[in-house]
Amino acid sequence: MSQMTNDSTYWRAFDENKVSHSVAHYLMAIDHLRSELGYARVTDVAGLMNISRGAASLALSHLKEKGLVEEDPNRFLLLSEEGNSLARTIEHNFVLLTCFFENVLGMDPDIARADACKIEHLLSEESSKALIRFLRILLSKKDFIQELSQNIKNAGDVCEGDAPCPLCEPSGECLMPHTDALKSCPLQTRTD
Repeated sequence: MSQMTNDSTYWRAFDENKVSHSVAHYLMAIDHLRSELGYARVTDVAGLMNISRGAASLALSHLKEKGLVEEDPNRFLLLSEEGNSLARTIEHNFVLLTCFFENVLGMDPDIARADACKIEHLLSEESSKALIRFLRILLSKKDFIQELSQNIKNAGDVCEGDAPCPLCEPSGECLMPHTDALKSCPLQTRTD
């Protein structure tokens, strides 16, 4: 069987990501407060994120050093151009992922949102654009998406053959129906 490995090339790229989960939420908190209240202070960010003022102040000082957050003369927090762009991208990725998890995979909305929140800041621009194209096409075909969603809900969790398929062999649970439709997948059927 051809095997895809998750070597250091991929997990090291995680460390190169400019935005951590925490940074993403600071940026989105400032953006949210400014759109709701017209301003954002350290105290407001701390309250929204349910953390201490000291923790928020320390984190925000790091974001200022990175050039993502600025202060106006009245000490109100502002997102820099880069910070604003990152916040918008992260919020957009959250919406895309939530839509995919809920409307395509039929997941519980709370789980879908929680999982989208875990991933939103890590999604590459290329993956985000591909997901947009996929959702645009898929969701424009209402009958098809309803049938697909129903098939997903009704799909079994176990391989139908005698042995697990190549996608699910490590877990022992079926992740792919036995069809020729996915021949280009790197985890093709066994050759042994």
